[in-house]
Amino acid sequence: MKTIYLAGGCFWGTQKYFDQFPGVKRTTVGYANGNTENPTYEDVKKRHSGHAETVRVEFDETVLSPETLLGYYFDVIDPFSVNKQGEDEGIQYRTGIYYDDESLLPAVRAVFEQVEREAGRPLAVEVKPLERFWDAEEYHQKYLEKNPGGYCHIPERMFHRTEE
Repeated sequence: MKTIYLAGGCFWGTQKYFDQFPGVKRTTVGYANGNTENPTYEDVKKRHSGHAETVRVEFDETVLSPETLLGYYFDVIDPFSVNKQGEDEGIQYRTGIYYDDESLLPAVRAVFEQVEREAGRPLAVEVKPLERFWDAEEYHQKYLEKNPGGYCHIPERMFHRTEE
């Protein structure tokens, strides 16, 4: 099992998106790489704590390679947008790939560099070691399962993916 932390705008949709793929064993929404300990949603949204809404993705790398997982990530973000995904704006909606397992770094770099090369311009996606991650409140976990039809910045068509 491997774990990677992906910030891709509002964490509700990002979590729902990754939950659909074989090999993803568990996802948890939370707050990464901010300035305070144990932030609340209000801290992140209104008190400028510096955290990114992030999804911890635990996956079986024998079923889903890190490269494929990261390819899926780039399919649903605007990698050129700074602090904005969909209608959501603010530093908490920045894009980022955070890791606490150095063995994932070659895959992260390879996919990042390939996307950047194909785009022909720099990406606005942070690639950094995970400094800290705090689980979000329980009502945010699997939010879109609990609230069908709730707001999501990811287009509905992206939730019916199949292995290619």
